Amino acid sequence: MEVVIVRFGLIGCGDIAHKRVAPALRDSQICKLVAVSRARSQLAETFAREFGVPRWYADWRELLNDDDIDAIYVATPVHLHAEQTIAALDAGKHVLCEKPMALNVAECDQMIAARNRNKLKLGVAYYRHFYPVIARCKQIINDGEIGTPVVAQMNAFEWFDPAANHPRSWLLNKQLSGGGPMFDFGCHRIEVLLDLFGAAVELKAISSNQFFHREVEDIATVIINFEQGTIATLTVAHSAQHPQDTFDIFGSEGSIHIPVLNEEKLRVITEAGEREEFHPASPNLHQPLIDDFARAVMENREPLVDGEIGLAVARIEEAIISPI
Repeated sequence: MEVVIVRFGLIGCGDIAHKRVAPALRDSQICKLVAVSRARSQLAETFAREFGVPRWYADWRELLNDDDIDAIYVATPVHLHAEQTIAALDAGKHVLCEKPMALNVAECDQMIAARNRNKLKLGVAYYRHFYPVIARCKQIINDGEIGTPVVAQMNAFEWFDPAANHPRSWLLNKQLSGGGPMFDFGCHRIEVLLDLFGAAVELKAISSNQFFHREVEDIATVIINFEQGTIATLTVAHSAQHPQDTFDIFGSEGSIHIPVLNEEKLRVITEAGEREEFHPASPNLHQPLIDDFARAVMENREPLVDGEIGLAVARIEEAIISPI
């Protein structure tokens, strides 16, 4: 029986595309990377040859005209997401877009409208949705093992002070990135909280330039009240020297503790005692995300992380980030 393959084009050949996206597309049993684009043609060619990609383009618009492409992965800076996603959808291509989905809610709405009018698939790259440790948290909560989850706390601290010529320095330009650490990696944690606790019904937030003098915040905290009654606190920082990536859930009958969200370990404490569990993730964290999106295309269903999830995260981000 012939194996169905979803043929991808990749817009953007930067760090994340090189580390995870292109390897995931290359290694997938149901995907094939057939073309890439990058404004600097020589770098596009080098990238393509490294990953065995037959075609490369300097202009991403030319890539959209490639009839051998079924879907596009958009891996460019945030300010380009809406324009490129809408153009790709209007060109008849499904789109899996890097996070955060766009600069603001209005752009997300436009992207979803383009998806709807073209009857195509739109996904957002919140790959932590597929972490086995998060699935295990959901199972523990749904089984009632810790009772009613009443408080959740997340810290994500990552020192970030790039030089002007650093390839990721654009993240400090609000017009290009949308915001600081809350947009860069806080958005991932917001998606996890929405996945576990449902829609947000109320929030209070503060963001500031506590240490760095820049266009975007270097620290932000949000308190979110979710429809299930859980109150969560998320604090992110570019200015804390010692990194943290913690996630703790406190319930009426026990608690769950994840010392490093990007790793595989969790600790569960209940009246029955305390235990540690290990739930290894895929070596390439993008692999489950990309494979699910490809299956959604093949099966004509919505991807597990769709445009509505990206929009829900954007609504919270927009309420958090105020002009600096």
